[in-house]
Amino acid sequence: MALNLEGKKAVVAEVAEVASVAYSAVAAEYHGLTVSQMTELRVAARNENVYLRVIRNTLARRAVEGTDFACMQDGMTGPLVFGFSTEDPGAVARVMSGFAKDNKQFEIKMVSLGGKLLPAADIDKLAKMPTKDQAISILMGTMKAPIEKFVRTLQAPTSKMVRTFAAVRDAKEAA
Repeated sequence: MALNLEGKKAVVAEVAEVASVAYSAVAAEYHGLTVSQMTELRVAARNENVYLRVIRNTLARRAVEGTDFACMQDGMTGPLVFGFSTEDPGAVARVMSGFAKDNKQFEIKMVSLGGKLLPAADIDKLAKMPTKDQAISILMGTMKAPIEKFVRTLQAPTSKMVRTFAAVRDAKEAA
């Protein structure tokens, strides 16, 4: 069903709003997929809080204008599905790359992160980025390690003395 001018403006405004707050975006060609396969992709995207939209390329160009994803405008050709990650930069890459592994006709065309257009092959690097919770736990572990080592260092002479006394006691009991 064709959209009238007001409908097109609403779609552009919706995508522009999402693109203005998104961390990363992926565009993929979906030519040859069945409706059930696309539904499977949409469900996976919804579960990961990824905004997924099939939109005409002319409308998509207008929507990303003035956002970090304006670098994608030149590559917008053919039937594309756009995914935007608003909470976790790697979420859209995990959803799209996982789906592409199972469906050979689904081809990743563009990957954008932080206003830069990355090669499509870099989607795996983006997908392997830690989530917010994982990044916080890595940071906490890094911050905690020097303190733990310091405490163990302070405790070592006392522990060594106790072990020495225990060894002397055992030697006297054995004699």
